[in-house]
Amino acid sequence: MNDPGSTKRWPRWGLVLLLACLPAAVQAETRAWLDRDRIALGETTTLNIETDGVVDAPDWDPLSQDFEVSGHTSRRQAEFTNGRRSTRSLFGVALRPRREGVLTVPALQVGGERTAPLSLSVAPAAVSAARDGAPAFIEADIDVQSPYVQQSVGYVVRLHYATPLVSGSLEQPAADGASMQRIGNDVQYTREIDGRRYSVVERRYQIVPERSGTLTIPGARFEGQGVGGGFFEDMFNRGPRRLTANGPPSVLTVRPMPAGAPQPWLPVYDVQTRWLEAPTEGRAGEASTFVLEAVFDGAVGTQLPEIALPPLASAQVFAEPPQYDERFDNGRPSVRLTRRYAVVPRAGGVLKVQGPRIDWWDVRAGVARTAAPPAVTLTVAGAAAPADATPGTDPASLEPRSPGGESAAPGIWPAMAALFAVLWLATAWLAWRLYRPRLSGPARSGAVRAGKGGDGEAFSGAPPAGAVRQLMRLLQTGEPADVEQALRALHTPPPPDLDALAALLEDPAQREALAVWQRARWAGGDLSAARQGLRSAFRAGPVWRDPPANSRGGERLPPLYPQG
Repeated sequence: MNDPGSTKRWPRWGLVLLLACLPAAVQAETRAWLDRDRIALGETTTLNIETDGVVDAPDWDPLSQDFEVSGHTSRRQAEFTNGRRSTRSLFGVALRPRREGVLTVPALQVGGERTAPLSLSVAPAAVSAARDGAPAFIEADIDVQSPYVQQSVGYVVRLHYATPLVSGSLEQPAADGASMQRIGNDVQYTREIDGRRYSVVERRYQIVPERSGTLTIPGARFEGQGVGGGFFEDMFNRGPRRLTANGPPSVLTVRPMPAGAPQPWLPVYDVQTRWLEAPTEGRAGEASTFVLEAVFDGAVGTQLPEIALPPLASAQVFAEPPQYDERFDNGRPSVRLTRRYAVVPRAGGVLKVQGPRIDWWDVRAGVARTAAPPAVTLTVAGAAAPADATPGTDPASLEPRSPGGESAAPGIWPAMAALFAVLWLATAWLAWRLYRPRLSGPARSGAVRAGKGGDGEAFSGAPPAGAVRQLMRLLQTGEPADVEQALRALHTPPPPDLDALAALLEDPAQREALAVWQRARWAGGDLSAARQGLRSAFRAGPVWRDPPANSRGGERLPPLYPQG
């Protein structure tokens, strides 16, 4: 029977919901950003403004007090989302500061919206290496002259040219004894030097020294063609002008890893950690989501160790893959890591969740430090009874529910479990009959050695499919950090570092090859010879130690598939 009051309430609720949704539907999303928020006097930065819909260009007049404004651009882009057409407008303008200091880019009116104010740091005019009004030249900056081995070094190359380019090629030769990785896209702007205006292409790199000692970074080289070159060339139509420039080399003194430094070795400027999400209440059997943020000043994502929660005795922890946001700040790379952890308590009570502990080396102070977010106390309620349970009902007797929430057919789950058990036993018996002779010999390299410990936890050392092949490939051309990641991936689950990996290996030659590799990488040894040693030792796959005798649950089952 219908409730008369419900028909009266619905129009009012419907009207409230409709009015609440209208502002969100008509409100445009508008944002503003600078392509560089730290520049020198005489340089330009680009102010970008993006908004929904088709609107007129912003009112740029408020910028004229502190900036010279030029290079206006605009673009509109149509998109189709869920069958609906939307339009976005993008505006850009070049800003040249009139003075030094921290300047504010004021809020600007864009249609019916206003942008947020922005901050711009303007340093004194840069001292340039230009000589006699050269039409093209190269500068190179490096953020540290005496880095540690494996410390990430920021390296910036700037190509200056005073005439429009028809074509050109900027090359940076590799450095012997260091890996070099390009960071981000080229940044373009203009700079005024000695009364002459230059266009600038700025290219950024990360350099990681592989051994201690002297490291020389060759200068960059540029070859190109510019339009014209002077009055007489234009008059006689001599065509494009050839331009060349060579950058200066940079020499670094690389320090070795200090004795007793924390492992894994992570030399950076700073590490800051915090919880983005950290619940304080949960329920047994249900996941509570923790989200960690860690910012590493002076590193990229590939340099970071595994950031995991410490094990919890009364809960299971499931971690999602980390997400990385890499930037180039203060002349060097930095990375913001975010990672989600699902904590599933086994029973009610109080659960203390310790944050991940990150050991790192402070390259400024030359000391070891540790970063970790504060521990979180999670109050766990007992498991909730199913909604259809009645007082006095045994929860174990309730019918299980399907993932969609509907009741499963009575008796289907026990029948399916019995069927799977019979199939598994039949497969194991057939494998034992077919491949029993293979068990009489010694364990093969890389074979699975699995069992049940006293606490019921399974252990395994089998390398994932293709792990040995991937290691052999990286030993030919890969970066040292990628080689070490491939070595750790030989074991399931991967150990936290190479020392832990060595403790799992049975073969003395493989353990010695790992030791030679670590000495070559951190103490200035022969890295090429160490690569060859690893190839020889691991070509046939890793040989793992047997699990402890008291952790075996009886005889090992034969493999389901022949060992090839």
